[in-house]
Order: sequence, then structure tokens, then C-alpha cells
Amino acid sequence: MAERRKTSRPRKTAARKSSRTTATRKSSPKRWSQRVTRESDALDLKRGVFKQTSAKKIAASLKRSAEHSSRRKSGAYRSALSMLTFYINRAGKTLPKTQRARLERAKVELKHQFGRE
Repeated sequence: MAERRKTSRPRKTAARKSSRTTATRKSSPKRWSQRVTRESDALDLKRGVFKQTSAKKIAASLKRSAEHSSRRKSGAYRSALSMLTFYINRAGKTLPKTQRARLERAKVELKHQFGRE
């Protein structure tokens, strides 16, 4: 007997897709960006470094961490700046404007501390 071929019909993926994404969100670990900041191979950060009140203190702490870290793959300046940028980007709209401004000032201060104008 000849096998009968199935005809391809357009699938209804919209309903399935939404149910899959909610299932994925429920099963995925929460706050992966927090885990990255805590357990990153790039730097061993001091606890609460991004919550400090001064941009100079934040930059100094990042510099210290970057220079003392033996697990980073690139230069100290690049690692420190990328971790700071990562934190700013992941916080998104939830980051208060005052803290965002402080962290942006910390970027400039980091450049000064590493001697890169």
C-alpha cells in the first residue's frame, strides 16, 4: 500500500507561543543579572558597590576589583567599564535618575582614574 503524505497546514503558533513563554518564565531562574554581577568571571566585586553614594568611590572600588581579579580575560579598565555598563543596562527603566546619573559620572571618573581622557 502506498503511504499517504500529510499536507502541510499552517500551524497556529500564536497560542502555543504565549503558553510556552509563560512556562519558560516560570521555570527560569530569577534575577540572572544579579547572579552575573555576583559570580562573574570578569570581576570579584565588593558587595553593594553600585549603591555607594559617590561616583569616585564606585570608580575606585571597580578599579581595585579589576586590578586584583585574576579571572578576568581582558584589561582591567575594560572589565571595570563593562561591568558598570552591564549594571546600568540591566537595571533599565527601574534605575532612579539620581542613581543613573551617579553611575554615568562613575564612568567618567573611571576613565580619569585609569588615565584615559
